[in-house]
Amino acid sequence: MSKASELHHTGLIGSQPQPDDTVQAKIAYAEEGFSTAWLIAPATIWLILFLVVPLLSIVVFSFWENTPEGLVPAFSLEFYGEYFFTKGFFDPESDRFLLPSVFIRTLGSTVYFTLVTMLLCLIVGYPIAYFLAMQVQAFKWQLALFLLCMVPFWTSYLIRAVAWLPMLGRRGLINQALLGMGIVDKPVSFLFYSEFGYTMALVQIYVVLGIGPIFFSLAKIPKDILEAATDMGATPFQIFREIIGPMSLPGVAIGMIFIFVMIMGEFATAVVVYGGKTSTAGTVILNYYGIANYPFAAVNALMLMLAMVVGIVVILRIVDIRKEL
Repeated sequence: MSKASELHHTGLIGSQPQPDDTVQAKIAYAEEGFSTAWLIAPATIWLILFLVVPLLSIVVFSFWENTPEGLVPAFSLEFYGEYFFTKGFFDPESDRFLLPSVFIRTLGSTVYFTLVTMLLCLIVGYPIAYFLAMQVQAFKWQLALFLLCMVPFWTSYLIRAVAWLPMLGRRGLINQALLGMGIVDKPVSFLFYSEFGYTMALVQIYVVLGIGPIFFSLAKIPKDILEAATDMGATPFQIFREIIGPMSLPGVAIGMIFIFVMIMGEFATAVVVYGGKTSTAGTVILNYYGIANYPFAAVNALMLMLAMVVGIVVILRIVDIRKEL
């Protein structure tokens, strides 16, 4: 029995290898490296220099005063009052009693155009992302078609905005096509320098920001779940309502955040496509910056940033990205 107990049984796949001290030494050495502080230091310095410092500068400049000699450091709320209140705002006998200032109305119109564009981008972008993720089976074709959707993003933003001019004008391609098909007798004028043209241009420019996140969110849905739902007799609408829709919400939320932030600060399209017939929060900041009224430009920038933060918080409250991912 003693000899039998001393025998080492190798098992079916052989003996368990003995631990190698050199391997353990290599593993221990691999764990050594830069500390966490050194790893996050570059990103932290970058954010402080190019995000925190500029934001603090905007806040500081918003309280300064304009004088003939230039900006003077002060703690003045003059420009905040000018932003929120107009002459006669507190006068019950005035026709401007409790009337929001033109700057608040401009911010409201900016939010309106942003929400409309977000909705249209979702209507246009979601089917495209769904087709790429669900209908195209080969990965190479998915990648090729997705890159094709990204082609407009390879050109300059200003070029994409200016490209709408020969499309929407009275002698543009759309009017020529309508005249050629006999749909209209004379060129239509609602396409150019109009709310319609401005909105369409925004959708074409920014829809790609929604397609990407939605596509990646749909592509992560396991096909086995969809096949199991089909085998259990679920209709395509039920599959979309119970599985595809909820699981794609993180991509929808991320895409809408991208579009919301970009359009809220946009100004070039309003000038080029709308012909400056409307003002946005971005154009107001640009105009006051151009005349060197930096404190009032800073006030408008802060209000725009606050509106962006509120909008992002609302989107994240509707869709809990951390819970859905």
